[in-house]
Amino acid sequence: MERRLPWLWIGVAAALLLVPTSAGRLLLDVIGGLTLTLLLLPLLLTGVALIGWQLLRRRLRTCPSCGFTSLGSEVCPACGSAYDAGEPPGSAVGAASAFFWGSQPDGEIDARDVTINIDAIDLETSSPAEPGNSERESP
Repeated sequence: MERRLPWLWIGVAAALLLVPTSAGRLLLDVIGGLTLTLLLLPLLLTGVALIGWQLLRRRLRTCPSCGFTSLGSEVCPACGSAYDAGEPPGSAVGAASAFFWGSQPDGEIDARDVTINIDAIDLETSSPAEPGNSERESP
């Protein structure tokens, strides 16, 4: 049996949207709110996922013996060696910026935490080996 199109309900919905009544404005507001929610929902879920991932990373521990990463146990589940007793999860984070960027291996200096001094050299001097020579040669 062939199903007929509900022309009556389509006409009622069109009349509500086209005729400026309070019911039409309410229907447009509901449709607009649902559309805005559907458009912003991926951004909201991405933000929640990013915050959740950062909180999870703070609780992860890396075994100093084998490098296995686990969540908050006192003994490494892979090799059985004990973690440091005084080291809480996430304490390997050295700088304040390491919350977002993660921890760095010992002995390395983070380039974001240092100042680089640069000396300008005039390229038009007679020789770059003589920094005190400021006279220019005339062609």
